Formats: sequence, structure tokens, C-alpha cells
Amino acid sequence: MNSRLQYVELNDGRFIPGLGFGTYKPPEVPNSKTTEATKIAIEAGYRHIDCAYAYQVEEEVGLAVRSKIADGTVKREDIFCTSKLWCTFHRPELVQSSLERSLKKFHFDYVDLYLIHYPFSMKVNENGKTIYDHVDLCAVWEAMEKCKDAGLAKSIGVSNFNRRQLEMILNKPGLKYKPVCNQVECHVYHNQRKLLDFCKSKNIVLVAYGALGTQRDKQWVDQSSPVLLDDPVLGALAKKHKRSPALIALRYQLQRGVVVLAQSLKENEIKENIQVERRAVGMWVLYMLLLSSYPGTFLSPPPQKKEIKEYPWKLLNHLTYFKMLPIAFSESFKYMTL
Repeated sequence: MNSRLQYVELNDGRFIPGLGFGTYKPPEVPNSKTTEATKIAIEAGYRHIDCAYAYQVEEEVGLAVRSKIADGTVKREDIFCTSKLWCTFHRPELVQSSLERSLKKFHFDYVDLYLIHYPFSMKVNENGKTIYDHVDLCAVWEAMEKCKDAGLAKSIGVSNFNRRQLEMILNKPGLKYKPVCNQVECHVYHNQRKLLDFCKSKNIVLVAYGALGTQRDKQWVDQSSPVLLDDPVLGALAKKHKRSPALIALRYQLQRGVVVLAQSLKENEIKENIQVERRAVGMWVLYMLLLSSYPGTFLSPPPQKKEIKEYPWKLLNHLTYFKMLPIAFSESFKYMTL
């Protein structure tokens, strides 16, 4: 365990680094950039690498990790690697094979954390179109538990779940393992205070993505929405403390007990962001950020439809401070099927 890093204990007794390196990238960016950025991140000291089947870069992330193992920078056990189960593989008989497929791309024997990426399910119909499916979340979770028992995932958790969906898993008869975490969009404009309090009460770690305002991918983010790192309060605090707005935004999460993911493909930003581990800020700074929080999110969810039984955002207080993009969600993910 790297003594320079802040670690958070999970409810299964394992530890997760408080700062993670996010590997999502916009589709127009070459996959090779992910390999380069992940190598830089590991060299800079990141030990928590967040990935997913849907990002389509598991192979590139695995290549970066293996190259840093080969040159002696790290050992496999030093790296905490996360991947996620995509919505088209929720049927219990598909869960383990989906994880095994990801492991083959990584060239790993296991992932440190495997998450259900979204609580709703999808499938490909007879016309080859991706549509919504109805799969019992508790059955999906039981399949996840089997992945842990098989040693393919050291820890298991969820992503983009609301309180009701978490309670559904927690109250499931015969529950073997609780979710260790819930990864959600969380930043100074959308601080998830109620969900964080609930997760803490159940000993579930909240993991924040989009903490720096996302990479503003046109597929997901309204380009007219405010740029989080240009926020005047954030800028004033950064200037006063001689730090970047990004460091203040990341530290805000760590000091709330939130595990936070930092995304960047730029070497200088990757190296700067890890400085958050060594630079605390006063509680009044956090209070100022809470006061300045706008009720808004950056990522546009798919339109709510009656057939989406487990649509998660209706209980997340997903307010529309920022204009939502009209996204044909199922069409966007055609390539993410078998």
C-alpha cells in the first residue's frame, strides 16, 4: 500500500485509494491516448484506475498497467482496477462471461472492483436494435456475488443507483455481500448530500465521477452549460490558497469522505491532480463550496420512459439547471452489444 495515498476502507475489509484515475474518453479521441495517459498516471503515483466495458479501452488500460509492471514501477497488487458490467449483460447467465471477457482484454486474472454500471437493463431485439429489457436487479446482484466467490472480482459494487435501488439490494433475502460502493456523478454543482448520507449510514462508499465537470463530451454534455472549473467561487478559493480550481474541487470530495475520480489526457493535469493527496483545505472552504453549489448536473440522462422500470434519476433529485440534450440513448450504445 502506497503510504503517500489516502485510502478508504470498504465494507468487505479491503481498501480503495481515495483518488482514482478515470479512463473514459470522448469517441473521437484515439484509444492509444488512454494507454499513454494511464502510464503517466501510474508513474505520477495513481494506484486506482477506473475503467468500464462501455469505455471500450480495457485493452489499452491493461497494456498500460502491464507495461508499468514489466518496468518495475508497480506490482499487480499495487494497482486497484475497476471495471463495470454493461446493461446488455444483466441477465444472470451473461454476467460472469462478461467479466471474463473484460479480464481477457485487460490480461488480468481479476479486477479489484466490479460494478453494475447502471441499474436498468437492455437487450438487442430481432431487428438488431438495442431496447430496454426487464431483469430483476436482485438476480443481477446474485450473479455479481458469484463473480466474487469465483475470485474474478475482489470487491463488487454498483454505479448510478438511487437510494431505493440500493435498498432493494440491501434488503434482498439471502444477501451474501453488500455493495462496497456506489459510483455516481458528484461535484460542487451536484453534491449528492442526501445520497452520501444514506451510503455512509449503510457503510457504502460513494465514488464521484465528473468531479471536475467532465470532459464535456458533446454526446452527453450541453455545451452551453457552465464550465465548473471556471466557477468564480472555486476560482477565488483557488487563488487565495495558491492552488488550481481542480485541486480545490477534488479536495472538496476527499474531505467529505468521497472517493473521487480525476480524468485527464494531459500530462500536466494528471500530475497536478495527484497533488490533492498532500494538500488539505480548511472546512470553511468546503462550506463556501456548499453554499455556492448550483442545483445542476452535467451528464444528460436518457429520457424517462415507462418501460424503464429501474430508471435511477427520478429519486436522485436530478434537477434541470442545465438544459438536457435530446439523446437517443439506445441508439448511442448499439456498439456495446455482443
